[in-house]
Amino acid sequence: MKNTFKSKLVVCLLSLFLPGTGLHWLYLKGKSSPWFYLQLIALLLGVWGWFELAHTEKESLLGWFAVALGHISLLASWLATLALGLRPDDRFDAQFNAGQPKKNQSGWLIIICMIIALMVGAFVLMSGLAIAFEQYFISQVEAAREISQ
Repeated sequence: MKNTFKSKLVVCLLSLFLPGTGLHWLYLKGKSSPWFYLQLIALLLGVWGWFELAHTEKESLLGWFAVALGHISLLASWLATLALGLRPDDRFDAQFNAGQPKKNQSGWLIIICMIIALMVGAFVLMSGLAIAFEQYFISQVEAAREISQ
């Protein structure tokens, strides 16, 4: 792969606005990055899981597992926004821009990306936990009703 300049802002924008796709890893490390493929497969499984749950009226255990993988893929992207955005410019350039004359200079746009990633990621995480616990307790109530009859 040709050694081109990697912008920290582009990485943050990719992982913030295209979560779960792993495109930020494709941008940083190219096609050799296993994280790109892993995130993309997990996201596609999550999408399939949503359709499976809709088709089976939320009864498919495999569908729930697939949705959890997709959820983790989304959260991993927003976490990468924070991790790569908070990395000092010198360390980021040493790892991804070795030998490049141009250097990253973090600014307010990266900070805004990190704030949005933190807000959205926390919201999605808490929503996912709330839905998971709600479904668990609904299943427990239904099981108790079956036993009492």
